Amino acid sequence: MTRTISFAEGEARLGWLKLADAIASGHRLPKAEIADVFLYRGRDTTLNRSAWIDGLGLLVKVATIFPGNPDAGRAVVNGAATLYQDDSGMLAAVIDFHLLTKWKTAGDSLLAARRLARPDSEHIVIAGAGTVGASLVQAYSAAFPKARFTVWNRTPEKARGFATAHGIGWTDDLETAVRGADIVACATMATEPFLKGDWLRPGTHLDLIGAYRPDMREADDTALQRARIFVDSRDTTLGHIGELKIPLESGAITPDYVIADYYDGDRMRRDSDDEITLFKNGGGAHLDLMVARHILDSVDAP
Repeated sequence: MTRTISFAEGEARLGWLKLADAIASGHRLPKAEIADVFLYRGRDTTLNRSAWIDGLGLLVKVATIFPGNPDAGRAVVNGAATLYQDDSGMLAAVIDFHLLTKWKTAGDSLLAARRLARPDSEHIVIAGAGTVGASLVQAYSAAFPKARFTVWNRTPEKARGFATAHGIGWTDDLETAVRGADIVACATMATEPFLKGDWLRPGTHLDLIGAYRPDMREADDTALQRARIFVDSRDTTLGHIGELKIPLESGAITPDYVIADYYDGDRMRRDSDDEITLFKNGGGAHLDLMVARHILDSVDAP
């Protein structure tokens, strides 16, 4: 029987720490086979992602990213996600796209922060007052319950409204906020770097989420050069997303700057309190598959 899982049904049964644990467990299975197809029309993007993990199943997810949608009161990102049984290829579930995307994106960053950020982190800065920023407040709060949050957005009025809605602080001075942060998470639609590496103090964890195209970046070369760099998957980030693709092609960094991805196990860790860690959240289809399977198991659990 094919399950149809709504946003409300999933939200009622999911927890952030268990979700992060499920992503970690998924990386102990055989490595995923992944295929992505991108189509572009100006700023608009269609992304067709598929993944197969032996023993877990198959997933196909189609995402449409239309940055102009908010002007008409529509969400920027939309799409559909289908999960298939590993043993038969039969359709197992149709999962609400926004549910899956929310928990996959923030859960990916949460797992990285649990491994790479200092556990005593007290100040978390979020750049970007959108849907992802809201889910990051929830996710990071689960692992860092005593932390205070500050949000920044290019439009100060949006940052102020976001802060009021989520009960956190806001700023229009990103540099000052970053200089005093323990964790900085960027979730914007920026195409040019706005986060300066010179602002990062020793011990900071930088989480880069927004860039998903070859022409998009959020952080400058200095940030990458000062940090120990980690990614969720080398296969879906290094040659595909501008955050790393552009500095690799220019020679600002080399492939050996990237220390580990989730498949490298214990190598994905912080080695000292003073080092700057940088995580690129690429959000590949294998992560959607791991999270989709966890969603299905969670909503069907007694």
